[in-house]
Amino acid sequence: MTKKKRENLGVAQEIDGLEEKLTRCRKELEVVNSRLDGAELSPEDRRSLEKEKSSLMSKASNFEKELKLLRHENRKNTMLSVAIFILLTLLYAHWTM
Repeated sequence: MTKKKRENLGVAQEIDGLEEKLTRCRKELEVVNSRLDGAELSPEDRRSLEKEKSSLMSKASNFEKELKLLRHENRKNTMLSVAIFILLTLLYAHWTM
């Protein structure tokens, strides 16, 4: 995803979008696998499906890697938010006592 698009989306929205893309990719992969296993195919058709399968597997792998990075970023943002909340709570408690 381009940097400009990422700036306009929240991390959670990016994660949701990528999970949706990954789900679609896996469904397409299942379809390709069932076509490969189920029917008698010409060598050319089989090569084409194998190539498509390889491409889909590569896409799925890339989506999984990007999801892992986004989840890590989301975890860091959550920890930062909690730390700020605790700091503000301690400051408030200190000033009110």
